[in-house]
Amino acid sequence: MNRLFASLLLCGFIIIQAFAAEEKLEDFQVDTSVIAMDRGVDAFMNSCHGCHSLKYVHYRDLASFGIDKERIASWRGDSTLDSAMTSLLSDEAALASFGKVPPDLSMIVRAREGGASYVYSYLTGYYITPDGKTSNHFFPLTRMPDALEISTATDPVKRVEIIEQAHDIVSFLSWAADPHEAERKSLGYYVIGYLIILTVLLYNVKLQVWSRLKS
Repeated sequence: MNRLFASLLLCGFIIIQAFAAEEKLEDFQVDTSVIAMDRGVDAFMNSCHGCHSLKYVHYRDLASFGIDKERIASWRGDSTLDSAMTSLLSDEAALASFGKVPPDLSMIVRAREGGASYVYSYLTGYYITPDGKTSNHFFPLTRMPDALEISTATDPVKRVEIIEQAHDIVSFLSWAADPHEAERKSLGYYVIGYLIILTVLLYNVKLQVWSRLKS
């Protein structure tokens, strides 16, 4: 009986996952401008940070990007600028409330197939089922509440606001997955330029050496 129940449960899970896979992901375009990032981190701190951490992102990274330091100070409290952006929710409280610890979101955009498009579609994919429960088109088994409350938003203007908020949050999470990408690319240009100059100089030295040997 236990094996039969487990088999039925597994089949149900596979069917649900297959149904979710049929949903088409929204085509998401990341906006890493300072304005979008400013809105995104604000929305993240208000809607997500209560449960989710960004353990690979430090408050100093926000300051380096250009986020207002006074706002950063209000978020970090007694933590230092070098502290990671950890959630205020303890693991024990999370287990008691949700039955599991909410995942760290530092690398969520890179960890999920579909990247930013999946995360955006997931955030905006909540809906109310016919029996009055909240579900998600892209992950029906999710235990995360509808943080942005899009499933209960019937006013078109409100839905647009929520969709824009989701866009800003996912843009911020895309940056959070690699907060030093811009610095690394900038350094890469300098390194490539240095190697080109060095190659030219070494080539000229080689020509001079060989010209002397030939003579």
